[in-house]
Amino acid sequence: MTVYDIAVIGAGPAGLAAAETAAARGARVAVVDAAEHPGGQFYRHRPGDDGSRHHHWRAFTRLRDALKNVDHLAGHRVWHAEPGEPHTLHCLVGHADERPTTVRAQHLILATGAHDRSLPFPGWDLPGVLTAGGAQALWKGHGLTAGARAVVAGTGPFLLPVATGLAASGATVHGVFDANRPDRRVLPLATDPARAIEAAGYAAALLRHRIPYRTGHAVIAAHGDGRLEEVTVARLDRDWRPLPGTGRTITCDTLATGYGFTPQLELAVHLGCALTEGFDGTPVAAVDAAQATTAPRVWAAGETCGVGGATLAIVTGALAGYAATGARPPASLLRRRARQRRLAAALAAAWPVRDGWKSWLTDDTLICRCEEVPHSRVEQAIAAGARDTRGLKLLSRTGMGRCQGRVCGYAAACLVGAPERPDRPIAQPVRLGDLAAGDTAPIHPRAGADT
Repeated sequence: MTVYDIAVIGAGPAGLAAAETAAARGARVAVVDAAEHPGGQFYRHRPGDDGSRHHHWRAFTRLRDALKNVDHLAGHRVWHAEPGEPHTLHCLVGHADERPTTVRAQHLILATGAHDRSLPFPGWDLPGVLTAGGAQALWKGHGLTAGARAVVAGTGPFLLPVATGLAASGATVHGVFDANRPDRRVLPLATDPARAIEAAGYAAALLRHRIPYRTGHAVIAAHGDGRLEEVTVARLDRDWRPLPGTGRTITCDTLATGYGFTPQLELAVHLGCALTEGFDGTPVAAVDAAQATTAPRVWAAGETCGVGGATLAIVTGALAGYAATGARPPASLLRRRARQRRLAAALAAAWPVRDGWKSWLTDDTLICRCEEVPHSRVEQAIAAGARDTRGLKLLSRTGMGRCQGRVCGYAAACLVGAPERPDRPIAQPVRLGDLAAGDTAPIHPRAGADT
C-alpha cells in the first residue's frame, strides 16, 4: 500500500493551502476529504460555478488547480486516526455502498474545520429551524433555499453572508437579529481593508434587499404545528436575558441560527494532540510557531487551532505545509498570521456567547435532540451529581445519539459548567459490519478536482 509523505485531512482553505505548499516542495501528498468537491464550507460551490457569489474566488481557483499535483481522495470520511510510523487514517469511501479503506502517511496535517455552534431554545427542533451554516450550504452547494420567508438569528458576522445569500436566492428575509451589541472591540477589524470592504458589501446588500438588522435581539422561541410557522424575538439585556414586554412574533417558515463555530477535534484527540483554549475559550489543538501539535509528525491548521476566517486558515495551512516538509517559511507569512490572529481575537471578544441564553429555556425544551432529552432531565442529572458532559451522558443520555454531542455538546457543557469534551473515539458514523470486515478496500486517488 502507498505510504504518502504527507496526508492532509480536509480540503477547505487551510487544507488546500497546506497541500499546495507541501507539494511545491517535492512531497508526495494526499488530500483526504469527506466531500466530493474541494473547498470546504467557505468555498462550497456547485459544478460549473463561476464564483460570482463567492468571496476570494481567485484564491480558491489557484488552490483548487494545485490539486493536480497531489492525490485528491474525495469522498473519504476519516472515522479514526491511528498514530504510528506511518500514521494510519481509517476511512469510509462512498455513500450507500460505502466501504472501509486506509490511508497511510509519515506526516499528517489536520485541517478538519469546524461546525456550527447551536444554542437550544423552545421549538428549535421544529422542521424549518436549521443552522446558519446549513442554510448557507443549501444555496451554495445546491442553489436551494430552505423556505420562502426567513429569519436569521444568533451572533457574529457570519449572519450577514447567510442573510444576504438567502435574499439573493429568492427568499424574503424578515430580519437579522444579533444577540450582541458590537462596541469599540470591533474597531481593530476596520483596520483590515479586506474585511472592511466585505462588511460594506454586506451592508449594501441588506439595504438593497430591505433586510432589518437588529443588535441586542434574539429569537427566544420558535412555534408551529408540525413545522415552523413563527418565531418570538425579544430585546436582550447585556447578559442576553430577555427584557420584559419586548417580545414580538414574526411569521416565517425558515429560521437560520448560529452562535459561532466549534472546531472538529476528534482526530486531533485520537492522535494524542494536546488541547488549549481558543480565541473564545473553547478547546482547540495546541500548536507552536510552526503549526506543530504536541503529537509527533502532526501539524494543525485552520479552525482546528482557532476559528479566525478563511485568510487565517490559508496562512496557517501554508505554514504547516512549509513545516511538514522541513522548509523555512517567509517572514511575511509569519507577519500575516500574527495580524490575522489579532483580528480573530477581536472577533471573539466582540461577539461572545453570554450566559443569559439559559433563561430562554423551559423545562420541556430539548437539549439533546437525538435522544430527546429535555432541559428538566439535564437539571435532574446535575442535581444527581453530574459534573461534566460525560456525567450528563451517563445520567441523562445527553450526547448519546447519532451526532455524539456535536449539536448539543456546547450547550450541555455550559449547563453543567464544565469544558466541552471532543474525545469521541469514532469521528464519523461507521457500521459494525465495516468494523468487523477491516480496512481491505483499495484506494482510488483522484488526481485534480471536479468543478
